[in-house]
Amino acid sequence: MAKRRPFLALLAGALTSSLVLTGCLGNPPSRPGTTSSGSSATLNAQAASKLETTTISLGFVPILEAAPLVVGVEKGFFARHGLDVKLSKQSSWSTARDNVVLGSGGGGIDGGQWQLPMPQMISEGAITNGKKVPMTILAMLMSQGNGIAAANTVKNANLSVNLKESSPNFFAAFSGKEGRKFRASYTFPKANQDIWIRYWLAAGGVNPNKDVELLTVPAPETLQGMKNGTMEAFSTGDPWPSRIAKDNVGYLAATTAQIWKVHPEEYLAVRSDWVEKNPKAAVALLKGLIEAQMWLDKPENKDEAAQILSSRKWYNVPVSVLQQSLKGQYKIGANGTPETDPKMGPLYWSSDRGVISYPYKSLTLWFLIESLRWKFYPGTVDTIQQAEAINNRVVRDDLWLQAAKELGLPAKDIPTSPSRGKETFFDGTVYDPANPQAYLDSLKIKG
Repeated sequence: MAKRRPFLALLAGALTSSLVLTGCLGNPPSRPGTTSSGSSATLNAQAASKLETTTISLGFVPILEAAPLVVGVEKGFFARHGLDVKLSKQSSWSTARDNVVLGSGGGGIDGGQWQLPMPQMISEGAITNGKKVPMTILAMLMSQGNGIAAANTVKNANLSVNLKESSPNFFAAFSGKEGRKFRASYTFPKANQDIWIRYWLAAGGVNPNKDVELLTVPAPETLQGMKNGTMEAFSTGDPWPSRIAKDNVGYLAATTAQIWKVHPEEYLAVRSDWVEKNPKAAVALLKGLIEAQMWLDKPENKDEAAQILSSRKWYNVPVSVLQQSLKGQYKIGANGTPETDPKMGPLYWSSDRGVISYPYKSLTLWFLIESLRWKFYPGTVDTIQQAEAINNRVVRDDLWLQAAKELGLPAKDIPTSPSRGKETFFDGTVYDPANPQAYLDSLKIKG
């Protein structure tokens, strides 16, 4: 039995049982109506009269990626376009998956916030016990705003984004000293957080399949497990990186913005049958989302956004923590070096690489290429051609473009290509979506 150590309490203090982000598959779905929160704003009757439906049920998990959905409801952006968005707090990612399989007609949800490639794999039945539920990716919710936290017990290792420079040979030395592998965890397997920690380790010359032990751990077990020495690191999203440093229970080893600036994060995706039946409502949903993202990105709105999100109804997290997270105020590394750079924090609308909200197919494809790299979904994603075909079926950028046109967005904010072009990671690796095979070939460590 591992002896007790003062490990970081990554998600400490703010989560109630209803907010748990478990990583276990097969959880029974909870009924979203018990925690749903619809818009208090009055629907625009004229806009509503033009839609096929005026309601949609969306699931969310209380991290910053969901902020545009919450703000869209609270500030009336969805209602302005005639849509009553009923947001339902999901107890876990697996519960969200189960609820979207049910659909709102069966007591579940129509869609919501997702880690990728969950929508693609739900469409293919790869994570739904073979039941295929076609999904449509409509928009990206946020970029950046995630991090890899390390326990205070490995503070001397000074883990950073570049492990080759900061912590050479640390993981091998750790195994020799402790008689076991370094353990790191995430909340849901084979998706964003799993992929980020794998990329980070592999870029540092550490094989995530051989040199460390990766764990999928429900949040309550994570808290206790870290205190008991069950794990040394955890991959998670804001506002938790800020909370870790603020409470001095661990340190932020790396942010995902350091790994890949303006990287794709979580997405809005809805059941395809809902979109096909309600295309005008889907565009209305996107118009409200875009306006919420534009509002969130303005510096003068960060404090109000923190106030909105902090309520028990939504995140139940201290306002001060959310303010720091939204403004990109971090303490980086074992020494807790303060850094404030909004461009390295969560981005909702604009960036140096263009508009965040638009669902670039080149970015959604990357998650499938990484799935191929690690052999996450054998029989479903075994070739680049399969990955591209799945991606093209699921992503609908045409609806986003229609919403942008109806909003009258300036030309500079409307992408003219479904590809953002070449992407460069911190370690110099280049992902060219026009040649994903070259990217795969360049990666020294694979599954």
